[in-house]
Amino acid sequence: MSNDLITVKGLEKTYRTREGTRIHALSNVDFAVREGEFVTVVGPSGCGKSTLLKILAGILRRSAGIVQMRGQGLEGPSREVGVVFQAPVLLPWRTVLENVMLPVEIQRRDRTRFREEALRYLKMVGLEGFADKYPNELSGGMQQRVGITRALVHDPSLLLMDEPFGALDAMTREMMNLELLRIWTESRKTALLVTHSIPEAVFLADRVIVMSPRPGRISEILEVDLPRPRTLEVINSPAFGRLVSAIRAHFQSLGTLDA
Repeated sequence: MSNDLITVKGLEKTYRTREGTRIHALSNVDFAVREGEFVTVVGPSGCGKSTLLKILAGILRRSAGIVQMRGQGLEGPSREVGVVFQAPVLLPWRTVLENVMLPVEIQRRDRTRFREEALRYLKMVGLEGFADKYPNELSGGMQQRVGITRALVHDPSLLLMDEPFGALDAMTREMMNLELLRIWTESRKTALLVTHSIPEAVFLADRVIVMSPRPGRISEILEVDLPRPRTLEVINSPAFGRLVSAIRAHFQSLGTLDA
């Protein structure tokens, strides 16, 4: 029996601009994500990474193809999916705990039960004691931890992340990558993260999906055979360097090179 949580087959997405021009964003995308796996998607700007994530989140309709969760069609937003956006998008008039509880309120679920879950996750991400603070009292990294907690609070099976640390400085981004791996290890959620950073994609993943320029296609899927748990020292290892170099060489051959 397959242990795939997500299956994507023949996925296509075409946009129509206001002027009537058709933009082919994704073309014949096929892949699967296994239960408990951490997969990253890397590709040049404009290749359809975020479009792919929005389709998986049910925010955007696909033009063609199949998207399934445990063999069932995934149509529209689902309680089984949590999303972390590029910016934390916290409501400034709500406390940290109130922001985390927002999905629970929208889904009209048991507030008492999920409040305990929210406090547990806040402790897990290192924000114990900050439940009553407001977003403007937090650093950028702390705000993004709140965003991760909010995505996890309703106990989804799949955690989707769209460039969650792109706005952070390099040092904070490295520390947040370590923090994310710790949270993923403790929560055991299936995770898919899109990024334009090749080192970030390799550092986090069990497998890296490499996408082509638009229309986005899957050019390659690389297994990341690096030991877990990972520390920043792995970045200096020959195995890490070979994986990063292989992905960079792929983009250089296409005339596109990201970080």
